[in-house]
Amino acid sequence: MNTYSLYLLLLLLLPLLASCVGTKVYIVYLRHNDDDGIKTFEEIEENHVSYLFSVKKFEEGARSSLLYSYKHSINGFAALLTAEEASQLSDMEEVVMVIPSHEREYSLHTTRSWEFAGLDEELKPNQLGREDLLFKSQYGKDVIVGMMDSGVWPESESFSDRGMGPIPVSWKGVCQTGPSFKSTHCNRKLIGARYYLKGYEARYGPLNATNDSRSPRDMDGHGTHTASTVGGRGVPNASSLGGFSRGTAFGGAPMARLAIYKVCWPIPSKGKEDGNTCLFEDMLAAFDDAIHDGVNILSISIGSSSPLNYTQDGLALGALQATINNILVVCSGGNEGPAQSTVVNTAPWILTVAASSIDRAFVAPVQLGNGHKIKGQSATPYKLPKRKMYQLVYAGEVVNADVPKTYIAGQCLPGSLSPQKAKGKIVLCLRGNGTRVGKGMEVKRAGGIGYILGNSQANGAELTVDAHVLPATAVTSDDAIKILKYINSTKTRTAYIYPGKTVLQAKPAPSMAAFSSRGPNAISPEILKPDIAAPGLNILAAWTGGNAPTKIEGDHRRVKYNLLSGTSMACPHVAAAAALLKAVHPDWSSAAIKSALITTAGIINNVGMRITDASGNQADPFQFGSGHFRPEKAADPGLVYDASYADYLLFLCNHADFKSNPTFICPKTTPSIQNLNYPSFSFPNINGKVTVRRTVTNVGGKGSVYFARVEPPLGITVKVSPPVLHFNRVGEKKNFEVTVEGNGRAEKGAYAFGWLTWSDGIHSVRSPIAVSSV
Repeated sequence: MNTYSLYLLLLLLLPLLASCVGTKVYIVYLRHNDDDGIKTFEEIEENHVSYLFSVKKFEEGARSSLLYSYKHSINGFAALLTAEEASQLSDMEEVVMVIPSHEREYSLHTTRSWEFAGLDEELKPNQLGREDLLFKSQYGKDVIVGMMDSGVWPESESFSDRGMGPIPVSWKGVCQTGPSFKSTHCNRKLIGARYYLKGYEARYGPLNATNDSRSPRDMDGHGTHTASTVGGRGVPNASSLGGFSRGTAFGGAPMARLAIYKVCWPIPSKGKEDGNTCLFEDMLAAFDDAIHDGVNILSISIGSSSPLNYTQDGLALGALQATINNILVVCSGGNEGPAQSTVVNTAPWILTVAASSIDRAFVAPVQLGNGHKIKGQSATPYKLPKRKMYQLVYAGEVVNADVPKTYIAGQCLPGSLSPQKAKGKIVLCLRGNGTRVGKGMEVKRAGGIGYILGNSQANGAELTVDAHVLPATAVTSDDAIKILKYINSTKTRTAYIYPGKTVLQAKPAPSMAAFSSRGPNAISPEILKPDIAAPGLNILAAWTGGNAPTKIEGDHRRVKYNLLSGTSMACPHVAAAAALLKAVHPDWSSAAIKSALITTAGIINNVGMRITDASGNQADPFQFGSGHFRPEKAADPGLVYDASYADYLLFLCNHADFKSNPTFICPKTTPSIQNLNYPSFSFPNINGKVTVRRTVTNVGGKGSVYFARVEPPLGITVKVSPPVLHFNRVGEKKNFEVTVEGNGRAEKGAYAFGWLTWSDGIHSVRSPIAVSSV
């Protein structure tokens, strides 16, 4: 290439090069105009380019910097900008705010569960009673659930469309194709699929095609698992690796339609087992399309690593716009428990889900040489070669010479164990750093014959099972200490790990998962979060053919169904229940469906006691919200606490005046956050008497009379006025007030919990109450 040609090439590339120097992705939120709704997408895009052209030196640079133009989720766009350009845009009168897309801000929150919830899809329609929710909802027929996740593996039997009618005429979406994903992969079950890469590639560069597919295809597994939990068809004889949890796998709303929005991708230079990333701007684009496409419910098992202010939170912003179109957004609450104030996705227009267990265990006990048998759980398909006792060691005893003799030594981290010391032995490893399956892989690498995973104190008695690569079992923190004491007590320590087996009707259940993020709400403590709990521990659902059950690169096993744990698994359970309610009550608002689920949740386990955590301590509303979901009860809640988009805007006036909608102006005196018509009550830091107002709508029978019953928090007086509500007709609304006041016996600075229940003798409309005093 001669000098002149090189000069011409540089001249052509100059606008693009100039636009990329020192840039990052920003979301530009514009003021809403009444004529925006009638503009074509091309007109909106040209308008957005004009804003970029005003701060960039070249028109081509302005066009190339635009990633997304949003029309339905927000009025705005995502673009590559320098800090100076972002500042210039934020000074414009039409610009409400300019938000940077933060590094690694969002990630995924990684059968029997439906029977435990009271829904049994295996029963044929002629075996269901006319009052059964599955019968009344026709299995969620024609409700469209959008799945914002890592895509889908369309070949799974769970997504068969056999017996399903034509796609609903309300559907306006598309089946986006790509490598290994054809238009024929969509059907009458998977009615649409899209993927969103622009934000990801602006951050990380071109997608590595060996790690993922530039299409809606799921090469991770998470998206397939959550989608089949919501709407999977019945697949008999399904099980995880090794035959665990064998039975008919089905979703909660098996006749619902599924729309796939792939927004999560692998992080370059990290293994898939270490998580993934879901970019703010890509998720907003997915919201934009989902609203346009006509989904009824959105299931989103994604969240930030820590709570975000609503005006800076892409999930909260997108979900708020979804409420305009009466779309209920269901989100996972996060896996950062048991620490307090870790729950995310806490906006009141989002239904936030915590994770609990079900009545199924995967029993794999450990026999110690001293005659003691320790309870354990495992889903490994492998067995010890002989029924005999094997030498037992603690990982810290068999590490390489260069590994520091600290608590880290006992965690079986990659490369830490000595093959000379570990060969042929069962190794006790402790949880902490590294992955659970990765610890077993290290034991196998070092020649160990078996592996016991001991919980840390934080994990307590909660046992998460995995498809380990060698004979293995997991034990509670107390039992790990017992095993360690035995190891230290004798030089001839031996053990045997029994093969695992599935046990049903385990008790007590449900119990709250230790990993499930907890309240109080760090952004708005006046809004109680999480809202509700659902099964999220050791859940069986469909899996991708493009990834191992452990997600670890060196694991070449493939399965059709897999066991996973996380609030990610709890979220689609509630989304499916919401789909069933939408099918039964198509005219209900998203807030009414949310209220019905919250106020009918249960707080009693299968031994007749209050729900506990895995260690047996009584759980509270900061762990489970209103309780464990009960879809059958939610179909007939009696009363609902309704709310509108305008109510949420009024709520936001306490956080920031968006100024994005000129038809809505925040009042000079904003109402109390606590007066949002929410189906739960939270009173942080009270000093004296506090009164809040609520409105309930009768959706039960006409001529009904409801009486208030209060279980007050310890040290708190609660008064309800009026204590009796008379309803003459369905749809009638009644107001009441709740007043709380300390009575001198409350512990200062600590939360106490109680309940308000409205009952007409048929319905029990229960709301949790959380109060702290100063």
